[in-house]
Amino acid sequence: MIVGIRCDAGARTGVGHLVRCVALAEELVARGVEVHFLSDLGGVAWAEAQLRQRGLPWHPAPYDEVGLVAAVQRLGVDALVVDSYTLPPAHSKAVRATGRTVLAIVDGETRGQDADIYVDQNLDTELDADGTLLTGIDHALLRTSVRRLRPPTAPVHRSGRTPKVVAFFGGTDAYRAAPQIAQLLADTAAPFDATVIAADAGLRTELGAVPAGEGQSFTIIDPTDRLPELLTEADLVVSASGTSTWELLCLGRAAALVWVVDNQSLGYEKTIARGYAAGIGRLGEFGDTAVTTLRRLLLDPAARTVLATRGWSAVDGRGVERVADALLRAVSPR
Repeated sequence: MIVGIRCDAGARTGVGHLVRCVALAEELVARGVEVHFLSDLGGVAWAEAQLRQRGLPWHPAPYDEVGLVAAVQRLGVDALVVDSYTLPPAHSKAVRATGRTVLAIVDGETRGQDADIYVDQNLDTELDADGTLLTGIDHALLRTSVRRLRPPTAPVHRSGRTPKVVAFFGGTDAYRAAPQIAQLLADTAAPFDATVIAADAGLRTELGAVPAGEGQSFTIIDPTDRLPELLTEADLVVSASGTSTWELLCLGRAAALVWVVDNQSLGYEKTIARGYAAGIGRLGEFGDTAVTTLRRLLLDPAARTVLATRGWSAVDGRGVERVADALLRAVSPR
């Protein structure tokens, strides 16, 4: 069986679509499926490396629906996975018209995509679509590098050491969140050892200008494939509300989330309401409560334990298996 995946990444669009498609690709390949990506990766080196390191073939994104149909025919694709906010619905419709199975990964709405299977890994989703609907965080698509590090029980936080913090905002940090979060952490006047991921030289310069207070330290690093390992060592993770949220919950991390762009707002509110993570507000519009929330989490191990336990219980890491099961059941090799 051969599966094509149509998704993109870029400096402004980020890498979230690619990351969850890579997770599905890993599971399919492990089951003997051949996977091909049809993608515009926007020149983002980290995104390109995700495919290269896994030996996943990558082809240029077709310009229109005619090109996409020609590509899937040339590659002998049996099913197509689509994950995009901007891809015209005519593309998925044209592929489905050839008799091939189409699976669309969506967030809250289908955006007109025509599919046999719809996957929405967000909380409390009610999709208005015909076809098989796989909704909720039981279908969260998590990479192997994350799933293998899931602890057997939720971590228990204890006092006695300076909290370790990891702050990251996707592969590109297009909205320059890292320096703002570093300043909030410094403003808590609480001790911490923070590792902050900077996507480019400009961000590293901005982060270097944030003064650390007494008992505080910042270590600034480039984007890294060791992020899952870094997360398992963290007492507190600060990140944007998005696809990475489910990775944090699966790993049992105490997380403080930031709402960066409009399409993150609903997921942010629902995650906070469930008590799976703490919320510190919208990027660029932080109030006094952002510093107060971070200070409480830095100083209160019991509060971190509550978040870690709720999150770990919510995401079991097997969503990618459930989605792969449904896709393979729906497809007959050509």
